[in-house]
Amino acid sequence: MRLADNLMPAPLRTPETPRLLKAVIFDVDGVLLASPHEQAWRDALQGYADPARFTTALYQAEVAGRARQDGALAALVALGVKDAQGRARAYAEEKQLRLLALIKDGRVEAFPDALRLVAALKARSFPMAAASASKNAWAMLRSIRLNDGSCFADAFWVAVCGRDLVHGKPDPEIFLTAAAEIGVQADRCLVIEDSSAGIVAAQRGDMTALGIARLGDSKALCEAGADLVLTSLDCLGLTSLLGGRLCGNSAPHRQKP
Repeated sequence: MRLADNLMPAPLRTPETPRLLKAVIFDVDGVLLASPHEQAWRDALQGYADPARFTTALYQAEVAGRARQDGALAALVALGVKDAQGRARAYAEEKQLRLLALIKDGRVEAFPDALRLVAALKARSFPMAAASASKNAWAMLRSIRLNDGSCFADAFWVAVCGRDLVHGKPDPEIFLTAAAEIGVQADRCLVIEDSSAGIVAAQRGDMTALGIARLGDSKALCEAGADLVLTSLDCLGLTSLLGGRLCGNSAPHRQKP
């Protein structure tokens, strides 16, 4: 059995009065940044399995959103590597070395729609948090600038990045920690995620979940329990969000970051 077979979606919520959203918690890799994590995992497979078998679909299903050690084990199990448990730590360490090299080479970019949304929310003092299992996430965010010259990382009120938490996604611990530190009840937070594990984590934390399907994976995000799935953050209803509601917008907002 693959580890992903245990990734069951959270129970569907019963109909209720729409929640008033008061904060946004962003996942980092795949939502805010086009970071080189996937490439690092693929490159590090040399000596374990054929790197060509490490597809984007496998990365999204087995690795994205998980703590490094958990992701390493999940990938090796999915690829049928012998003694996956015993080899996962070395694979995770090699991946980290590859990632640092890619970051040094400037292989980190912010998604333009993410820059626009964060800048728009920052301008209106809407509470935001960045949450990532990656220990490199904060440094990568600090390497990006908004158009006004300010640091991308400084737009967030709270950062829960690379902490040694007890549980990784799909457990909601990382998002519940972010909500507590930002000072907003969990059920008043919107989590924006690109992975099924992250969507399930948000739902299990009793949060509203927005899935961003940048890779044509809308179906998987819907099946994980996302309250709304969009292909771009430009299609998020900004005015509605500022009023505490989640909805899509057929006329994408295009504020400059």
